[in-house]
Amino acid sequence: MRMIGAKALIECLKQEHVQVVFGYPGGSVLTLYDELYKSGLPHILTGHEQGAVHAADGYARATGRTGVCFATSGPGVCNMVTGIATAYMDSVPLVVISGQVATTLIGRDSFQEADISGITTPITKHNYLVKNVDDLPRVLKEAFYIASTGRPGPVLVDIAKDVFEKELDFEYPDSVHLRGYQGNVQGQEADVDAAVEALRTARRPLFLTGGGVVSSGTAGLVCDIVRKTGIPVVTTLLGKGSVPDTWPYHLGMAGMHGSYAANMSITDCDLLIAVGARFDDRVTGDVENFAPKARIVHFDIDKVEINKIVHADISVNGDLRWSMPLFADKVLALRDDWDSRFAPWRAEAAARKAAHPFTTPALGRAVTPQALFEALRDYTDGDTVLVTDVGQHQMWAAQFFPAEQPRHFLTSGGLGTMGYGLPAAMGAKLGRPGSQVVLITGDGSILMNCQEFSTLARYGIAVKVLVLHNNVLGMVNQWQVLFYQGHQAESVIPDFPEMSRVAPAMGVPGKQAHDLDDLKEGLDWLFAADGPALLDVRIPAEAKVYPMVPGGRRLDQMILGEEGGAQ
Repeated sequence: MRMIGAKALIECLKQEHVQVVFGYPGGSVLTLYDELYKSGLPHILTGHEQGAVHAADGYARATGRTGVCFATSGPGVCNMVTGIATAYMDSVPLVVISGQVATTLIGRDSFQEADISGITTPITKHNYLVKNVDDLPRVLKEAFYIASTGRPGPVLVDIAKDVFEKELDFEYPDSVHLRGYQGNVQGQEADVDAAVEALRTARRPLFLTGGGVVSSGTAGLVCDIVRKTGIPVVTTLLGKGSVPDTWPYHLGMAGMHGSYAANMSITDCDLLIAVGARFDDRVTGDVENFAPKARIVHFDIDKVEINKIVHADISVNGDLRWSMPLFADKVLALRDDWDSRFAPWRAEAAARKAAHPFTTPALGRAVTPQALFEALRDYTDGDTVLVTDVGQHQMWAAQFFPAEQPRHFLTSGGLGTMGYGLPAAMGAKLGRPGSQVVLITGDGSILMNCQEFSTLARYGIAVKVLVLHNNVLGMVNQWQVLFYQGHQAESVIPDFPEMSRVAPAMGVPGKQAHDLDDLKEGLDWLFAADGPALLDVRIPAEAKVYPMVPGGRRLDQMILGEEGGAQ
């Protein structure tokens, strides 16, 4: 069928069953938006291009489908760079489609020209610059394939303005053929056998589950193994939800702000089975003394991650959708008496968990983070999707709010992007309209993309927003107080804008809760509201996130609290 490039692109998206696009129009994509207007394909106009890419990211994380966003050339797509890097660090499948100046103007420093392919090369799984309209269907097919297979990630497709306007005979490819790229990665069964044998001889084994378990959809298999064997499990921040937080075998999150039980169990285990985790520095602490008594088994799809940071005694390289069914079958087929063998180890881990739970000290009638999250549980259920920004509130959410299943705790992990939360929650709600979506954010983070309140109001996207308002840049302030002689340089902001007044100016109702006496009333109002709403909750500026492993220290050198000291 004969059509122009812009229409062909829309047809490609329909062939890929794209349900919604997030974007912001501009000069180089006017023809694309004209065809979008004619097509009826749902589009969400965000308040900023960064909002669009974070929304596509939140949509992808909540659904497992590839998120899609549009931007114009130059400043438009450059505004998406932070969101692209966020998705890249956390292995989130995105297809970012940007306009470029016309082919005759490329390389001439033309108006709104930027070499976005060059700019994003280090932060995309792959990218394209399309200058020939006949390449468009093939490139789009490849982009969706690359983004969603193997280790997922963002793919950028930059399209010259005149390509949108030229005609082609449209035919969408049925398959993809890429030299040097294999989406379905299978390893060696002998490596899986070695992992099983290591488990058979262990007495103090521990699972470490990461974001790869969530993105691969293999959490159920991990849970089957944990149920059968009774092996304790800890998670990374992005692995939260891979095993239900309420399970007795679950010791909590590991790392810098992980639980005492998780970090001490990593230190004392004799076998650490890491599944879909990349040993980020926030997890390992002093890498030379990470899991010092353990043999380490590392399951990962990306060969580059194996032995990159932590040496693996046994490595199983391959897609978890290949390795974990095989591993589960082999483990579950064994007749070993797992329960009695691991009972003393489980009891030790359980005692640590009971002795040092997550806690924040009560401060009179002030709303502590612990009190807030305990109250929040009465308004949420196992299907609630919790989204966070980055900072103290993010860690408190990870510590105190239980995730019972994958894709229900969304946060920026590797890049630590403030401003991620509001647009990501918007994308998550559009991807999971039947689920309640709650955003936990701070008074610093929410300022960074607060323009998206107007988007929530415009489209009636019913995200419930809780702002933890303490008038400090919390995590920065905590580090300054603890490690920089108390020099609170530019981290105390007594006149932070009142979001309960800012949000209504953009169409989202807001309310404040100042202490425990009016917290319940505020939460009742928030969750009874029809549509999006915001509750600004005052918390004490002196509240800190503990435990805390200072940078570069061992996991067993935790600061447990103001009075708990260090291990």
